[in-house]
Amino acid sequence: MLATRYPLLSLARSTRPSRQFASISPLPRISGYGARTMSATAARPDPFKPAARVAGQRQDVWSIVNEAAAASPVQPIVNMGQGFFGYNPPQFAIDAAKDALDRVECNQYSPTKGRPRLKQAIADAYSPFFGKTINPETEVSITTGANEGMLSAFMGFIEPGDEVIIFEPFFDQYISNIEMPGGTIRYVPLHPPKDGATKTSPASEWKIDFQELENTINPKTKMIVLNSPHNPVGKVFSREELQRIGDLCVKYNLIILSDEVYDRLFYVPYTRIATLSPELYERTLTVGSAGKAFYATGWRVGYLIGPEHLIKYVAAAHTRICYSSVSPLQEAAAVAFEQADKQGFWEESKNEMQQKMKLFCEVFDELKIPYSEPEGGYFVLANMASVKLPADYPFPPHVANRPRDFKLCWFLIHEVGVAAIPPTEFYTDANAHIAEDYLRFAVCKNDDILETAKERLRGLKKYIS
Repeated sequence: MLATRYPLLSLARSTRPSRQFASISPLPRISGYGARTMSATAARPDPFKPAARVAGQRQDVWSIVNEAAAASPVQPIVNMGQGFFGYNPPQFAIDAAKDALDRVECNQYSPTKGRPRLKQAIADAYSPFFGKTINPETEVSITTGANEGMLSAFMGFIEPGDEVIIFEPFFDQYISNIEMPGGTIRYVPLHPPKDGATKTSPASEWKIDFQELENTINPKTKMIVLNSPHNPVGKVFSREELQRIGDLCVKYNLIILSDEVYDRLFYVPYTRIATLSPELYERTLTVGSAGKAFYATGWRVGYLIGPEHLIKYVAAAHTRICYSSVSPLQEAAAVAFEQADKQGFWEESKNEMQQKMKLFCEVFDELKIPYSEPEGGYFVLANMASVKLPADYPFPPHVANRPRDFKLCWFLIHEVGVAAIPPTEFYTDANAHIAEDYLRFAVCKNDDILETAKERLRGLKKYIS
């Protein structure tokens, strides 16, 4: 039984010399056995060698920024980098989380596809947008954050040799999520406005070259990833753009993974690609995030909506990855979705974030630093081409060998006391030049923090020419 369950144990027993054999000729046999063992050990690959999927990665942007912030002489740093909220979820969501912790069933495993109440709440909340009654049992799956939901989608459909198209700049987790199941990534850049270094313009000015997109599709292409509202650009894809993407997906029979985690934060007309036609719904997985929707990124409650023939395989992969997601916070998210419309939360949330955008971007208007005016989400891309870095500034080697936006980021942290994110981290090396003058700022912070950041950023004036 043990040998069946543990084949290495069986192997060890089969190669061990018998007591009878050892008693007849102990020294030669032991010597020979030891030699064979050493030879086998020498031939084995290094068991401590990491898998290629995680080996050889250069230092990631998050650790670079955090280390720089910790070492900066300006303390405390105003962190406008990572997109976590600087304030709590609405009180009705917090109260629901507290109540859930007092209930026995909410502290035990949830069904792998999610708690029935949350699936129903999401189906009720999204059915009006989709123009159809969403079946909570077959067309909704709850995941441990939107990121794990996307990993489940890739694990459910991507096999070695399959190709996935993503737009640059991309959410960095897409890369590892696609590569884990053996997928190959093809990149199509969003092209910024030609006058982005001198003029503020809507994020919609970042454009797709549709001929470039179609040329990237080949017989190995299986899926295309779309992100709207877009992180970090802030672009909301127009209905016309989505229709053209959808037409290509129908023409070449592709699955669409539509990352819509900022779907409640839009400041221009917003269209979901799955709603354009029944044919597109049948090939689209729409990804959402209760964490983004209710200012609770640490809750890790995500969800996917789509046709049964897609959702069931996402759910199957999710079951193998983490089995089920956090029960009390699923229940709290269900209550939050049920209460949001009644409390007027969605409109309040959207208006509040739009005001934060306007408040923060005042400093860029003052400094004549152009930016992409966001149409959704809570990120601002500011073009820092006019900021002249001192020629002899002592950048550490791991920053000095990265694109200019990493140097800008380091400089702002150490000289101004504001942390931002260099967006070339979200590009391939070949296209990093597109974003090397930009920095990404997250405005989902309290207004007093935004005012402090603005005051510090005014310190850039002496470096602007």
